[in-house]
Amino acid sequence: MAATKVSLKLLIDKKSHRVLFAEADNKFVDFLFSILTLPVGTVTMLLQEEKMQAGCLHSLYESVDNLSDDIYFRPDQDKDFLLKPKVAISDARVPLLLPSVEQSYTARNFYRCVQVNTGSARYSNCGKYVANDWRAICPHCKSLMYTELKYVEYRPPRDIKASSSSEEGYVKGVITYMVMDDLEVKPMSAISAITLLSKFNVMDLGAVEEKVVDFGTDKGVKLLKACLQSKTVLTDVFLTAETTITGESVKKKSVLVKRRRVV
Repeated sequence: MAATKVSLKLLIDKKSHRVLFAEADNKFVDFLFSILTLPVGTVTMLLQEEKMQAGCLHSLYESVDNLSDDIYFRPDQDKDFLLKPKVAISDARVPLLLPSVEQSYTARNFYRCVQVNTGSARYSNCGKYVANDWRAICPHCKSLMYTELKYVEYRPPRDIKASSSSEEGYVKGVITYMVMDDLEVKPMSAISAITLLSKFNVMDLGAVEEKVVDFGTDKGVKLLKACLQSKTVLTDVFLTAETTITGESVKKKSVLVKRRRVV
């Protein structure tokens, strides 16, 4: 599996205190794209574990968690299906930049009625049904459907060169990508960078700073939260926290100065 930390090069406008864009490799882009595969329940669970909240999702999550299984939920329903949904992943491996979540192909396991294997004409209609849980009951004969079927995933044909590649993830690793503050991803180019500086009305190049930062699981959760609430995600993740800390320090210093004057 890929590394749990990647590097980004941020281009920062110091005057407006914002990230114009990040220069990133395929590992960071793979991580961003993998967010689209996460169920909402998993996203909420990750934020809950890190003491974070995004809108009202936490209230909805806690509502399910607080309701008694025996009293309010149907006996054929499992509450963990909502609270801890399993992530059905593809064979594309991406960096582990979020706390580990339960990843499984469980959603792609299928079962049929056990009576199908008897070969009896009486149970021929049982073969018409399939379930994604072995505890399901066959609508025809009322038997358990615990005979597992082998799932075969369709894969588009690839040439020999592509199939022998050792690359992992969703995007190719030979390309450098530009990630905008709102997480728009595009190929990196000098023309694109110059166009963006003009678009953001950056006239003083001396006010533009390059900064290399490490991105790990701590920042991964913050980014996950920010992308649900903001359109300035990179600024919020990499700059807002610094501003808050600096602001608090300045505020504390000013209070101490006032106290000294009073004394």
